[in-house]
Amino acid sequence: KQVDAFSRKDWYDIKAPNAFQIRNVGKTLVTRSSGMRVATEYLKGRVVEANLADLNKDEDQNYRKIKLQMMDISGKNCLCNFYGMDMTTDKIRSLVKKWQTTIECTVDVTTTDGYKLRMSCIAFTKKRANQLRKTTYAQTAQIKQIRKKMTDIMTKEASTVDLKDLVRKFIPNSIGTQIEQACQVDVKRSLQVCF
Repeated sequence: KQVDAFSRKDWYDIKAPNAFQIRNVGKTLVTRSSGMRVATEYLKGRVVEANLADLNKDEDQNYRKIKLQMMDISGKNCLCNFYGMDMTTDKIRSLVKKWQTTIECTVDVTTTDGYKLRMSCIAFTKKRANQLRKTTYAQTAQIKQIRKKMTDIMTKEASTVDLKDLVRKFIPNSIGTQIEQACQVDVKRSLQVCF
């Protein structure tokens, strides 16, 4: 006689870091401890993905996905740490258009508490308010300047804070706004920056 597999499983609550408004992300299953097999060891290291709109009760941020890694188990709660942030593919595809320049930049940084991160940024040139021309291409020299600005700002912002504060900067997209303003002043180029 076959025994139902779900009768040997336990439910655990997934708790997000306190940088987010909603702490309860969801639930996860694990096979109950038996003999030498400890259930909590099979939970540690699991990566879950949650929508930023759900974590912060803000529907304007529904295109951003947050990855959380289970680090510690206390009782029936899985305590998570920030593991990564990404954008939904439909949002990226809606941003990429013809007649504009796409500028991408990736940088490896280390936070003050020792976490190594790879940060990526994508920017698009946009039309000025009174522009008549169809295209908004950037020159190669401008692209290099913009990419340098991106690298400098991302490195400066990430290497001076710990991971918890960096996540707090990611949520309102403050680094992206900073890059936009710096490029508008120095390179005289209107950009739309996504982080």
